[in-house]
Amino acid sequence: MMLKKKVRIIFIFILCGSYLSLASADEPVERIFWDKKPLKITLPVDRERMITFPSPVRIGLPADINNQLRTQINTNTVYWLAHEAFNSQRIEIRAIDGSVIYLVDLQAKNKGASDETIEVIVKASQSNTSSTVQPASSSEDSYFSPKQASPSYILLTRYAAQQLYAPTRLLKNNHGIHRIPVNRESTTYLIHGEMISAKPVAAWKKKSLYVTAIELKNLSRGFVTLDPRKIRGKWKAATFQYTYVHPAGSEYDTSALYLISDRPFHEVL
Repeated sequence: MMLKKKVRIIFIFILCGSYLSLASADEPVERIFWDKKPLKITLPVDRERMITFPSPVRIGLPADINNQLRTQINTNTVYWLAHEAFNSQRIEIRAIDGSVIYLVDLQAKNKGASDETIEVIVKASQSNTSSTVQPASSSEDSYFSPKQASPSYILLTRYAAQQLYAPTRLLKNNHGIHRIPVNRESTTYLIHGEMISAKPVAAWKKKSLYVTAIELKNLSRGFVTLDPRKIRGKWKAATFQYTYVHPAGSEYDTSALYLISDRPFHEVL
């Protein structure tokens, strides 16, 4: 008799567990597609709303809504909680790997706003990546097609970017690539005609090729479009994480540059 009672109780728990799983699976989700048009997102006041992206992101918020909004980020998920209503504000959300820059028109309302989870989906043709490997040269008058990029250049560049930005659990060792020392002294000489600080942060070597990751920081008060033709030195390839940086002191005044060469960075420069 006691055995039957135990079996009955366990069966009830299994049913409850199944019901909870189904309820979770049926939780409403609003799916929106990124097609380079600003995403319109409305937040309810005092109710948290969750937005998921295809990859890890970082956010730049205008100062005037910073105190009206709590923002938390867990890899590719953003948790927003509006403390009060505010009018639509244009913000940028950037994929950490540089593949996409989302534009969002964000607002908060006291009434009529849903707290459904939002899932952002990117069409393959809409990725506006800045990290295409481009063969580079010291000549400012030259233009190079990304189609000329060697598979070795692409491999090295992707490896360097992953080592700097990918979550630890996703990092993979490549026995043919090993890290080497690099002088981390900053210079403003690397990008011709721009007030850009360039600081080497890490370097790797594969056979006769070197890849150096450079932190680029805008020191000017204006927006800067980064151009591979303005890079000084004889490089095999150059790749910008973001090709557009904001004025000094803003959330987005920094980018990264990956340079492929046949000698260590400071010897080439």
